[in-house]
Amino acid sequence: MQLNSQSNRFEIAGVDALQIVEKYGTPLFVYDSAKIIAQYKRMTDALTVKQLRINYACKALTNITILKLLKDLGAGLDAVSYQEIKLGLEAGFAAQDIVYTPNSVSIEELEAAMKLGVKINIDNIEMLEYMGINHPKYAFCIRVNPHIMAGGNANISVGHIDSKFGISIHQMPLVERLVDTLKMNIEGVHMHTGSDILDVDVFLYASNILFNVARKFDDLKYIDFGSGFKVKYKPHGIETDIEQFGAEMSKRFNDFCAEMGKDLTLMFEPGKFLVSESGYFFARTNVIKQTTSTVFAGLDTGFNHLIRPMFYGAHHEIMNVSNPTGKPKIYTVVGYICETDTFGWNRKITELKEGDVLCFLNAGAYCFSMASNYNSRYRPAEVLIHEGQDYLIRKRETFEDLIRNQVNPEISFAEKETTMS
Repeated sequence: MQLNSQSNRFEIAGVDALQIVEKYGTPLFVYDSAKIIAQYKRMTDALTVKQLRINYACKALTNITILKLLKDLGAGLDAVSYQEIKLGLEAGFAAQDIVYTPNSVSIEELEAAMKLGVKINIDNIEMLEYMGINHPKYAFCIRVNPHIMAGGNANISVGHIDSKFGISIHQMPLVERLVDTLKMNIEGVHMHTGSDILDVDVFLYASNILFNVARKFDDLKYIDFGSGFKVKYKPHGIETDIEQFGAEMSKRFNDFCAEMGKDLTLMFEPGKFLVSESGYFFARTNVIKQTTSTVFAGLDTGFNHLIRPMFYGAHHEIMNVSNPTGKPKIYTVVGYICETDTFGWNRKITELKEGDVLCFLNAGAYCFSMASNYNSRYRPAEVLIHEGQDYLIRKRETFEDLIRNQVNPEISFAEKETTMS
């Protein structure tokens, strides 16, 4: 989002931000397609291998219009639920371009996913044995837990020794025995160590572990290194050096392919990296409240729409779109939920008044997708800015959406009178 020096108005890809808000109301999520395209191209340009596949981790943002955009760019899809698979198919992805990486799901869900023809990423020994016995001809991928503690928060570190995700590297002899005994077709190996990882060396260290696992399987077609790249959350913040990572990873992967004597496909599954910085979340100021020590800016939203600051301690830059050149003051920005839902303590924001519009940056990943109807609030609308035009890609919810699936059975709750004898 850029400030137009002539109009003193913020713009998203050349479109006036306040006009978007006036047109669609608040709270509102807005996405810039140009940023998604640029991030996808940045990643593909950084990796110089013969066969590359970027599978978008759609749990970050599952709006079908966003899925279609990434499909048209050439991406595959990383799905973690049967419903995400169905959304991907609805968006036009071919089943074989979808990698399904479940965790703690039922056999029924796994069987349903297999009937759709997607790639299956096996997450535990029990699932591996079941699949080998019941589906010996199906091609599978194996998710490895590399026992690496990495990630910006304990909730998003998923490759450590006590993680529920993946098959421990120490269980690989058992994996090899099951694969050999059951004559299984293992076409890929996979790992994902966490999110918000800054240090390139963490990825490279983990890659050596996965290469060692990959050497065990003769029919391998691809190696999936997951994702977890850190993005900027502040104007001068730090991020994963994707160009440095791409150069070093490409060399290692190409050397490994030469060692194996065949060209494998290099896979990644970025979510946040592709969509986080494309997203903006707009909310209106309901009240300015002075207490003994704090000035609160209370908004027409809460953790029902943007839970990352409360759940992960995540930082989102907050800007006053209505008064971009005003005098800076200190505010604690909070929501309207009946529990503590603080978006940011002691933030320097240009002077606010009731009715002003605030914008949260980095709202493209794990924001709308984690939204809820808590306090019976409606979920916001979503808008895409593409080539200078704004498009509504999700309607704002209404009261009818809240009660749509509720059932009102014929039950009498009136207290029955008792007769005294």
